[in-house]
Amino acid sequence: MRRLAARGAAGDAREVAAPGADIWDCARGWSPSSSRLTDLCALWQPGVFLPSADGSRASAGVGKSRPNEAEKLSTVWKAHIERHKASGARGLGSGEQGLVLRMARQQAPPWVHIALILFLLSLGGAIEIPMDLTQPPTITKQSVKDHIVDPRDNILIECEAKGNPAPSFHWTRNSRFFNIAKDPRVSMRRRSGTLVIDFRSGGRPEEYEGEYQCFARNKFGTALSNRIRLQVSKSPLWPKENLDPVVVQEGAPLTLQCNPPPGLPSPVIFWMSSSMEPITQDKRVSQGHNGDLYFSNVMLQDMQTDYSCNARFHFTHTIQQKNPFTLKVLTNNPYNDSSLRNHPDIYSARGVAERTPSFMYPQGTSSSQMVLRGMDLLLECIASGVPTPDIAWYKKGGDLPSNKAKFENFNKALRITNVSEEDSGEYFCLASNKMGSIRHTISVRVKAAPYWLDEPKNLILAPGEDGRLVCRANGNPKPTVQWMVNGEPLQSAPPNPNREVAGDTIIFRDTQISSRAVYQCNTSNEHGYLLANAFVSVLDVPPRMLSARNQLIRVILYNRTRLDCPFFGSPIPTLRWFKNGQGSNLDGGNYHVYENGSLEIKMIRKEDQGIYTCVATNILGKAENQVRLEVKDPTRIYRMPEDQVAKRGTTVQLECRVKHDPSLKLTVSWLKDDEPLYIGNRMKKEDDSLTIFGVAERDQGSYTCMASTELDQDLAKAYLTVLADQATPTNRLAALPKGRPDRPRDLELTDLAERSVRLTWIPGDDNNSPITDYVVQFEEDQFQPGVWHDHSRFPGSVNSAVLHLSPYVNYQFRVIAVNEVGSSHPSLPSERYRTSGAPPESNPSDVKGEGTRKNNMEITWTPMNATSAFGPNLRYIVKWRRRETRETWNNVTVWGSRYVVGQTPVYVPYEIRVQAENDFGKGPEPDTIIGYSGEDYPRAAPTEVKIRVLNSTAISLQWNRVYSDTVQGQLREYRAYYWRESSLLKNLWVSQKRQQASFPGDRPRGVVARLFPYSNYKLEMVVVNGRGDGPRSETKEFTTPEGVPSAPRRFRVRQPNLETINLEWDHPEHPNGILIGYILRYVPFNGTKLGKQMVENFSPNQTKFSVQRADPVSRYRFSLSARTQVGSGEAATEESPAPPNEATPTAAYTNNQADIATQGWFIGLMCAIALLVLILLIVCFIKRSRGGKYPVREKKDVPLGPEDPKEEDGSFDYSDEDNKPLQGSQTSLDGTIKQQESDDSLVDYGEGGEGQFNEDGSFIGQYTVKKDKEETEGNESSEATSPVNAIYSLA
Repeated sequence: MRRLAARGAAGDAREVAAPGADIWDCARGWSPSSSRLTDLCALWQPGVFLPSADGSRASAGVGKSRPNEAEKLSTVWKAHIERHKASGARGLGSGEQGLVLRMARQQAPPWVHIALILFLLSLGGAIEIPMDLTQPPTITKQSVKDHIVDPRDNILIECEAKGNPAPSFHWTRNSRFFNIAKDPRVSMRRRSGTLVIDFRSGGRPEEYEGEYQCFARNKFGTALSNRIRLQVSKSPLWPKENLDPVVVQEGAPLTLQCNPPPGLPSPVIFWMSSSMEPITQDKRVSQGHNGDLYFSNVMLQDMQTDYSCNARFHFTHTIQQKNPFTLKVLTNNPYNDSSLRNHPDIYSARGVAERTPSFMYPQGTSSSQMVLRGMDLLLECIASGVPTPDIAWYKKGGDLPSNKAKFENFNKALRITNVSEEDSGEYFCLASNKMGSIRHTISVRVKAAPYWLDEPKNLILAPGEDGRLVCRANGNPKPTVQWMVNGEPLQSAPPNPNREVAGDTIIFRDTQISSRAVYQCNTSNEHGYLLANAFVSVLDVPPRMLSARNQLIRVILYNRTRLDCPFFGSPIPTLRWFKNGQGSNLDGGNYHVYENGSLEIKMIRKEDQGIYTCVATNILGKAENQVRLEVKDPTRIYRMPEDQVAKRGTTVQLECRVKHDPSLKLTVSWLKDDEPLYIGNRMKKEDDSLTIFGVAERDQGSYTCMASTELDQDLAKAYLTVLADQATPTNRLAALPKGRPDRPRDLELTDLAERSVRLTWIPGDDNNSPITDYVVQFEEDQFQPGVWHDHSRFPGSVNSAVLHLSPYVNYQFRVIAVNEVGSSHPSLPSERYRTSGAPPESNPSDVKGEGTRKNNMEITWTPMNATSAFGPNLRYIVKWRRRETRETWNNVTVWGSRYVVGQTPVYVPYEIRVQAENDFGKGPEPDTIIGYSGEDYPRAAPTEVKIRVLNSTAISLQWNRVYSDTVQGQLREYRAYYWRESSLLKNLWVSQKRQQASFPGDRPRGVVARLFPYSNYKLEMVVVNGRGDGPRSETKEFTTPEGVPSAPRRFRVRQPNLETINLEWDHPEHPNGILIGYILRYVPFNGTKLGKQMVENFSPNQTKFSVQRADPVSRYRFSLSARTQVGSGEAATEESPAPPNEATPTAAYTNNQADIATQGWFIGLMCAIALLVLILLIVCFIKRSRGGKYPVREKKDVPLGPEDPKEEDGSFDYSDEDNKPLQGSQTSLDGTIKQQESDDSLVDYGEGGEGQFNEDGSFIGQYTVKKDKEETEGNESSEATSPVNAIYSLA
């Protein structure tokens, strides 16, 4: 079951419905009405439907958003405002709310807040002259001061005004009369001053740029518009330019300048690649406010794209693209390995040097900036550095305004919205990375264009009355004020003896009909101006009512409503409200009368029903009007449809029983899936139920019962699940997502008794998780208004409970539903109920008596809360007397929670009692509490202090206790103050900071530990009470013996190669005696296997030692300690570095290369191999250059076959036709060795067979003259083709 609350009001010209809840209390987050009542708070929800302007209801979808909801709501609200405007000074009409359906609890759209502000302003607005009376002109609509137009459209400069008679219009351009009749392109709208400049027949809009001002005139005066500066939008083309590639070193900063063409208005700048892909921006790469693209440091990956600055122009909706920049990044590491991008230190991995931050923008260490009041302040700091710096913002002498400040562009920009004078000062940005930090200070000055302090208002006077026009504005610099009358400077206007100008005020005395005029106040400074029109109208009009007579207002019980009585008269009438013809004026309490005559009733009750009369009176007469108010009960669904699961073909009944006001016509309708339900042959709709016969699968869905009257409505929703015949009925709730329950609603108080009340509520939707508990909370408005306290808890199966109350508490209740998911939002509060008073039944708790000074005692207690006060004027009777003397009780009545007794002896006990009392009587007899007066400092010090040295770090103390009367308070502890005077070691600096040791209670001995050995100490003792320390005892001196030293400092183990381990250390921080040497213990280990431990002794001055490793595999564990005569001190332990095979593969490989390359045996071996290779190459070159014969036949066991071309003498020829020397090999970037195409090798001269050695070591092979390389490529040996590889094959 799902429950939705909806209430509304509707009416016609004769019968008006009062508004639902108050938007005043919605703005404060509180409403006095229960949730069942009509509630304008619903306007704060985006899912709201209001009727159209003619009062027809909109179809309300429940639980499902529709795309046109905001459009509908905005349209209806606009119609609502238009009807309000048509009603003159009334403000929003009492009956003009429409059907309000609350669908969701979300933030209000901005237009709702704007409408609320307009509505509130209308309540206190000045009374306007009805249009049937003569009046000077008033400007009602005009273009903005800076009017930028699209050159492709006709130009429209607006100027509308009202007045009686209707005003005529003329314009000035650049302060000269603008003759519209002479320009065929320019026309003025009929009955309006709006200028239209038409370019359909040609012409250039730029010719009409300038400053325009509209004048609206009738016989009673002239009103002026603002000076409207007309400008034509411009979107100039980007200048053609050829951009050279930007060459930059990796890690260096870079700025790509945009320099867009100056447009009007300024274009929007963004960066993309030439392929229209957006440039990814982050902390390292970002766009500045000036449009430039800043690189805090350039990386190799930045050259993977180009960079083009784009400018988007507002009016033409065009984007212009600058020629792209191409980056060329110089780097020490040319490989853009993607695996390094996630490296924790990508800069060191790529070999980029780290740099401290420096500012790219702004330059230098300080700058200044000026901003106008009300504008946004944008401060920007962009820094370079490696790693990329972080930016932080601060304000000197204060904090950043948290409610207005926000960070942009990855913290590089600070924006402060709606700047005011207190935002001026010095701001600084701090750019920091691990290499250091730098700051830039920006001095901000806040100036201000003129703004109104007191804007002049229209002045309506009767003949002979006095009045004044006030024009007060502020700004920085201080603006000047200029008065004009009917558009002319006041100095050049005809003199008026009834008018006096006093700076920013014009005073009118004994005004006459001839004083009618329109006055202009122009206040300006270097940053802008304000122009206001205010007319002086002199009328003699008796009171008149401006609304229809004898209206009927019908409103829902407990709602807030407003009765309107728009009126006019001159002199301005006084307005009073009466009810049912009674003589007392209605104002105050539950009533409030606004300046425009509206009567607000804060909470409608049954007794408020009746006839209300408003009477407007001035010296010329009076006028009255009547409004009949009827109070109706709310519409409420008290038995709601339940979620059901049914088999196909069965019958389902959905209940919907409604309680409503019998005088209102009730309509019950049904929705299916938030659309109106078509009642077919299989369905039967009754007043209290909907029956579906032969349920089919298409019947599955949500069903909403909507009960409505002319004034309000209520909704309840249920879901029907249809199962196939073979399916087993299951609980649909188990498959649905669970959520917190909706808030309970419609709280009612019944059975009102002296100490109890019954609270009833309607449960909200449980959201597929049964409600387990209800928590009832209360709030009272006397002691802690606005603070809610838990009252009681009830099972989830009940919705009505009797609450036990305390006397004299003005209760208000709310209910919270709880299920396994969580708690609901609190319900709207109930109406208030005050219980009758009674004497207190308890007294305050936690009574204490303690001295704050040596001659007083402060008595404190925890005050009683509202539920235990039981009556008005809760106060406390405080009694006290000295405990030993049993003197008479002193007493005083206190309204707070403390009382100070003065002139007391030092630290004596008192008996204390605190009793509660209110206007109904006293509470029970209180308990007696023992308190003490204030303490004074102790008068005596411990004597006979004896010291016995226990060891090098501890001593034993013994002293004689002081007498109790010298303590002058509660003895807290004995305390020893001691300090290290010097060390027995020469030239060792020691800290003489005082330390203390406490010995709580009254004891004669103690131990001081954690002393430094081999030192001279001094010690004093004091007695401590609650006030502080007493006098110090005689200073004692003692010396601690020698101790064991602390561990050697900075013990370091280094392994320069695989044979040696070097150890280094520093002397102990605390020798604690005379060092006699060091002991080094070390043991080799390999995994879990340990070798034999070895011990070395060193002199006290030795701080280095080298260990020769027994093998290159084992590691060593070292333990080093210093020694004094007492013994060895704490040991420092370290282990030798891990061998290569225990480190990570990459690290092991690197270490192996580094270690082996530094070994002597490895260097010798490589030299021998190089020498051998050189000798073999020389032998080959000699044989090759001689062209001799290489005898091998005698070495062969098998004679050559007939296919051998050179078998005559058992040898073959070796010669080289080209006689080319062997060329060296070339190393590629990836480290491989490749043969140049021109290289000759031994393989080039072979016939495809592999060279090999015979058993006696002689070389077997055939060499022929190289003929055509292309012919032999298919038969080449698979061996490497470089000479080095050939030699290795020989080996």
